[in-house]
Amino acid sequence: MKEKDILKLLQDIRDGRTAVDEGVHYLKESLYKDLGFAKIDSHRAVRAGFPETIYCEGKTADQVTKIVQFMLTQDTNILATHVTPDIYEAVRALVPDAEYNEMAKTVTIRRKDFPPAKGYIAVITAGTSDIPVAEEAAVTAEILGNPVERIFDVGVAGIHRLIDRLDTIRGARVVIVIAGMEGALPSVVGGLVDKPVIAVPTSIGYGASFGGIAALLAMLNSCAAGVCVVNIDNGFGAGYAASMINRL
Repeated sequence: MKEKDILKLLQDIRDGRTAVDEGVHYLKESLYKDLGFAKIDSHRAVRAGFPETIYCEGKTADQVTKIVQFMLTQDTNILATHVTPDIYEAVRALVPDAEYNEMAKTVTIRRKDFPPAKGYIAVITAGTSDIPVAEEAAVTAEILGNPVERIFDVGVAGIHRLIDRLDTIRGARVVIVIAGMEGALPSVVGGLVDKPVIAVPTSIGYGASFGGIAALLAMLNSCAAGVCVVNIDNGFGAGYAASMINRL
């Protein structure tokens, strides 16, 4: 429900054309939909520019398809994360053109185009093992209407690989840097570019990496200015934040 529609409804209530209880019920239904097992925030696109994302971990295929079924009535793009193959098959039975990124574990359903973004987002990984998190970030940015340049496996163990792609990296309006192990790559990139750097620690690494905590702490303690950090393996959060910056 758009702001102008809410204002019209309030005017109708004031002028007696709509009963108060009817108006309250309509507002409640338009702001969120109660499916019993989930309350879908159907007003989020009005407030934040993009609808609620479906986080599928812990949900059944039936629950996810019912959420998708309602969201299809909103005429907007749909993004689901942490999607297993069985959940994708259930969604595809409902929406044949749903796209599954097996690496990112995402499902996207495109129903509208966003206005062109001002520039592109660079998504960089230190290693090949970080690509699943990078793909989640890239898919998120793309469904929000941003062009994405993927630059994978350019970690500090072979810094010349990064230097070879500096022109592309510096041309981006926002840079997402994804790394596990010791998490050093965002600091290096932060010292080479004049754009915001969003660092994403991953849970990739040997025992002393503590499931990504070592990389997280390294990124939080980065000596490079302009580096901000999201949670471990949170490619979605990085892609969403990068899109917001790119569209400022």
